[in-house]
Amino acid sequence: MQNNSVKSRDTGQRVSRDGTGHRDSVRDGDAGHVLAKPADTERETLMMELTRLVQKSVRESSWWERRGLDCTVLTTAFLSLPAGFLLLGSSEPLYFLLGLMIMGVAHAIITVKGTHLASHGALSESPAWTEFWAVFFIEVCGSFSARAGVQAHVKMHHAHTNVIGLGDSSTWKIPFLPRSVYLFIAPLAVPIITPVVGMGQLRGQSPFQMARAVFCICLGFFSQYYLLRCVSGLSCGSALAVMLLCRAMFSLPYIHVNIFQHIGLPMFSSACRPKRIHQMTHGVLNLPRNPLLDWTFGHSLINCHVEHHLFPYLSDNMCLKVKPIVSQYLKEKKLPYQEDGYFSRLSMFFHEYQELMVFAPPITELVGVQ
Repeated sequence: MQNNSVKSRDTGQRVSRDGTGHRDSVRDGDAGHVLAKPADTERETLMMELTRLVQKSVRESSWWERRGLDCTVLTTAFLSLPAGFLLLGSSEPLYFLLGLMIMGVAHAIITVKGTHLASHGALSESPAWTEFWAVFFIEVCGSFSARAGVQAHVKMHHAHTNVIGLGDSSTWKIPFLPRSVYLFIAPLAVPIITPVVGMGQLRGQSPFQMARAVFCICLGFFSQYYLLRCVSGLSCGSALAVMLLCRAMFSLPYIHVNIFQHIGLPMFSSACRPKRIHQMTHGVLNLPRNPLLDWTFGHSLINCHVEHHLFPYLSDNMCLKVKPIVSQYLKEKKLPYQEDGYFSRLSMFFHEYQELMVFAPPITELVGVQ
């Protein structure tokens, strides 16, 4: 068993088994709730105060700022697809490569940015449209079960960020793979693995949900295949190869981003977790601005990930808008606002791969930093 406290590499503070550095809460056996003492109450007040500041900014923002800009980016990705299909039919290598690039970028925007916003209901205020966009982006475009995707990402990862055994990002660990294979080769198989895993996630769902997911996943796959055959004029093998290349074009940064921003940061016990603002500020990290990844993956997955975990209902553009408010507030209140460079994190994972991804303690033993 590890000691009850370990030193956080990001904050230099001691993090106790409850993840807060305090033992200021007691369990109410009858109600099953944690009775907060002054330290916990203060943190709750901090979150409420920050929420009021952010909500004020949201209310003062136009529809364009709240949703319009991100919807335009997604629409532009769809509008670029005809040019991509036509260029892929060219016999000129440069035109073909341009078509491949357009298709790859559009696919990343639609299947990463689009599915992420749709899973959080950030594309519409209407419940009916929210469900429609989730099915469209996650199942038709992303080749994954919408119900399973929302359950895993929104209800588990966001609700229990870095909580051991619940939202600890352990699904991204493949400890039997060597570090070079895991970081630079295995992600290229994501386009193949995703629908396979998606089909596996259908177990336990209703017959309607299973039938809908299978239909939508097949619809998305065969629609792209059909257009590559009929519009681009590619052979069967060439069409499949192009689909794999387009879908794998951003797989490396996709896997990197998913592990960089949580694994290796402080983690918390499920039995006695800290208040939300403490949990998110210690367990989430922002990457720097990157023009390509900002637009393909979205700000909430790159340079505004802290803001996104504190306020997951916000769109990418709104996360960017409230970023100065959040960062200034957290720094004023002496709370962590963690940021690190992409290549700095890549270097850390490469050199500490055994510690972070292979020899990580069992989840029942894990406290603080891995």
